[in-house]
Amino acid sequence: MVPAIALVAATALGITALLGGLSEATEEPDPLGQGAVLDQGLYSTKFVESRVKVEPPENDWDEEKRFVELVFDVTNQADDTFSVGAPPVRPEQAHLATSFAGSLIKISPAFDKEAGPFAYALSKGGETGQLFPGVTSQVVVRYELKNGQQPPEKITMDVAAFEFAPDFNNNLPRWTMVTKEVGDKFAPEVKARVTLPVKEGDPA
Repeated sequence: MVPAIALVAATALGITALLGGLSEATEEPDPLGQGAVLDQGLYSTKFVESRVKVEPPENDWDEEKRFVELVFDVTNQADDTFSVGAPPVRPEQAHLATSFAGSLIKISPAFDKEAGPFAYALSKGGETGQLFPGVTSQVVVRYELKNGQQPPEKITMDVAAFEFAPDFNNNLPRWTMVTKEVGDKFAPEVKARVTLPVKEGDPA
């Protein structure tokens, strides 16, 4: 007679083989929320909040504007200056980016093209498109809402990471996005999936 424990082991191995093996099991990215800090290699990022920002009209013939803003505290951990950038229009092109916002490879729900995104870092009361070495900057990524459009209750982001590795062409190390092969192409590897509630905000 075959011992019961051997039968269980054989059954488990059979199921594993049927599903394609343990090594091929799909791993879900780390789920994160408001206030979480993520080490992206090139950047250390705190996910501060998502909010609605209302900007009153600048004059009598102008109209009030409303934005959904994603707010981050971003520290450039490299020795060089990198750009704030913008979230990719198409996720399959994101692997070429080294900018911070370029690592936000998917934002759900998606906004219309006319809505943005607009991305910048705050620096001494002004706006800049640069992230300086060793400096923590507050970064804002915003989308404009149409007149009467309701903001989403929450926003979910798929976030990529970067690695300092030898370049394929000349073997010199540089920062590149962590990728995986999908067929004959490369796609960003999702480091974390972050969900933020969208809070109603006060006028700017």
